Amino acid sequence: MIKIFAFVSSLLFFSPFFYAYVGNDDYAPNFQLLNTYGEEISLNSFKGKKVVLEWTNHGCPFVAKHYKTGNMQETQNFAKAENAVWLTIISSAPGTQGYVSPEEANILTSSRNASPSHVLLDPTGTVGQMFEAKTTPHMYILDEKGLMKYQGAIDDAGGRGFMFKDLMQSNNYVKEGLKELKDGKSVTIPITKPYGCSVKYAS
Repeated sequence: MIKIFAFVSSLLFFSPFFYAYVGNDDYAPNFQLLNTYGEEISLNSFKGKKVVLEWTNHGCPFVAKHYKTGNMQETQNFAKAENAVWLTIISSAPGTQGYVSPEEANILTSSRNASPSHVLLDPTGTVGQMFEAKTTPHMYILDEKGLMKYQGAIDDAGGRGFMFKDLMQSNNYVKEGLKELKDGKSVTIPITKPYGCSVKYAS
């Protein structure tokens, strides 16, 4: 029983407090990262478009379920239909769970039928820590001006019994946020507590 508890605790990121380093309605800091094709991608180059940031780790069971069920891909396709840019970011340090080579990342994208605009590599964790990314997944929405409009979980399926829930029936915060921004509205739920595995930053 103790071993099972320890295993589950290692998967989950628990904290009684969550703090957003980039406040909502603040400008997101610019960054440059290499994508999996060796191209330098700058966040500021996407001004004029909404941007979704997704922190990921393919070895995390929570991420795996979102992809296995197609929930993440459907959310990506929804964002694409809204003319938003989707940046998937890997902040796992070398030697930790989720670290991949560019080639491995491309294979994962293809095998899962994912459709991010770019997969960005952040092995030093600099960008992840800049955004206070805590879990995989951890999601952010920036508006056309680069202002933070949403940050937190992809949906409300976290918590007890996650592995048995139908993610397609959950309330998807990213989709809702994008819809509201398209309609010229404020995001009703701008901050939620992310759930998943802790980001595997370098120690």
